[in-house]
Amino acid sequence: MANHKSSLKRIRQTKVKNVHNKYYAKTMRNAVRKLRAMTDKDEAVKLYPSVQKMLDKLAKRNIIHKNKASNLKSSLALHINKLG
Repeated sequence: MANHKSSLKRIRQTKVKNVHNKYYAKTMRNAVRKLRAMTDKDEAVKLYPSVQKMLDKLAKRNIIHKNKASNLKSSLALHINKLG
């Protein structure tokens, strides 16, 4: 266990941030899963901008890597284009 006051505070802050980051990462994964499961192109096109915005925000805040966000957006765009 940490001995310094600042170390103890850092541990408390890290726990809070971990919970926060896990929540948003899980929300993003669910949104991506939902979009990939769609078979209707119109609905997918409507949902895509919100998922894209979510990915960009998470990448900006370093919850996910920027390249991962790019790869996900690209693959989702391909998925939507393949829908008929």
